[in-house]
Amino acid sequence: MSKSKTIMMWVSLSIASLAFAAAGAAKLAGVEAVHASFATMELPVWFGYFIGLCELAGAAGLWLRATSRYASVGLFIIMLGATYFHVIYETFPKAIPAMILAGLTVIIYVARRTQSNGNAQ
Repeated sequence: MSKSKTIMMWVSLSIASLAFAAAGAAKLAGVEAVHASFATMELPVWFGYFIGLCELAGAAGLWLRATSRYASVGLFIIMLGATYFHVIYETFPKAIPAMILAGLTVIIYVARRTQSNGNAQ
């Protein structure tokens, strides 16, 4: 992997893991504003806590080579849900952070896949 791709992966890892850890911690702490979106979609209360746990676990999993690809796929799926929520229930501009985080998970997935395949791309 080239030096620029390596730097891009580390920057993506840092930004994504901090964002997911913060979001997951807020959900697990029961921050009402964060859980409001789940209530709006008429999802059960426990689902917000489950997503928070997944985000926190995913933030940690991104850093481990053995779990990084799985964590990035799981977090990408969560960001698809977040994007859906913001587009349908709010406004498109509010979906942009979720779309950026989804993009970062794609960068991480591709970089880790390249590393595990042993390709020198």
